[in-house]
Amino acid sequence: VEKVEEQLAALRIARRCVPGEEPAYLLDIDTSTAAQPGSSRFVAVSCSNKSIRVYDRETLHFLREYSGHAGILSGVRFAHACDSVVFSACSEGTVKCWDVRSATQRPVQVFSGYPSNVFISFDVSCSDLIVCAGTEKVEKDTFLVFWDARGITDCASTTKEPLGVYSESHNDDITKICFHPIEPNLVVSGSTDGLVNVFDINKDNEDDALISTCNSDSSVSSLGWSGENYKQVHCMTHDEGFCWWDMAQLDTEEPITLLHVLDVRESVCAENHGLHYLVGGFYHEKAGKLFLIGGTSTGNIHLISCSTDGLSLVGTLCGGHSATVRSFCWSPTDESLLTGGEDAQLLLWKPGAVERSLTKKASLKISSSVQKRVRVHNTSLKSRKK
Repeated sequence: VEKVEEQLAALRIARRCVPGEEPAYLLDIDTSTAAQPGSSRFVAVSCSNKSIRVYDRETLHFLREYSGHAGILSGVRFAHACDSVVFSACSEGTVKCWDVRSATQRPVQVFSGYPSNVFISFDVSCSDLIVCAGTEKVEKDTFLVFWDARGITDCASTTKEPLGVYSESHNDDITKICFHPIEPNLVVSGSTDGLVNVFDINKDNEDDALISTCNSDSSVSSLGWSGENYKQVHCMTHDEGFCWWDMAQLDTEEPITLLHVLDVRESVCAENHGLHYLVGGFYHEKAGKLFLIGGTSTGNIHLISCSTDGLSLVGTLCGGHSATVRSFCWSPTDESLLTGGEDAQLLLWKPGAVERSLTKKASLKISSSVQKRVRVHNTSLKSRKK
């Protein structure tokens, strides 16, 4: 574990992708799995200007952009079995799917919701069989909408109707959805109602499917699975709280809560820099440990290690971003980290790397007009405790 923590603290910038003509916040990042060992991988980024940008994973060379979305994008995910297929959900009530090898702007598949649906979260099951999206609350309704994702590459540009919905388990915006990394029937959802629900979607109805409900006592901003065989669920909240539960204890007398921190900013001592926000977490399989990523409004990135005793700072990555970091993607294969921020930069960090770029980092603060257009649950504009 100590060796892993040293490696994380030794992450340095290997590649830097500077902003294009129209700088935008980088709100979510995902990388494809290589089709064959040694073959090139892709990075997809969803941006605040309603576009998805695709890059080469090793060089961060820009490949293509999908723009012209009517609504705001939430999230970007590659299919697990097909390295060129990428999905994104849109507030206009669709989930679209593109093949990044094709130059056309047309999606290969559109999953349409019901007329009132405004999607703000989504995920794809590890078997690529099911797509699920979460809606904003409209009147009194909030839905988890499910589609059959099979055959996406065979039936170009057809529109798929939903398989069905869950509508009883949340009563406010569903801000995050995360399928289990190895069990395709398990999915966890989080909401501004504070609830974190785990479902087994193989069950016949929503009541039977709901395995567990945990309460974060605040609005959920980020979710993930961790622990051996991914039996644990961790959650971050919009007021920088952290919860960690062990689903393996559901049928025992043991408490399910491993750790609950009301405000991580007050419990993690990050000298000189402070901790202003959390971005998310990732489980390091080799070390068998959960790590959180947080940061400062000036772009420093804090790596935080989790144990049942509490949270501790592992290291701080400086000199990369110049504004709030909004997204990251951890790659276990080469133990590297991709980060994206409000400075419109995409950075690739590797242990002990030396940056090969000749361009001096331009401090990029995007004008407030972009901030006004970004309708994301804001972490960056919140009043910060000094």
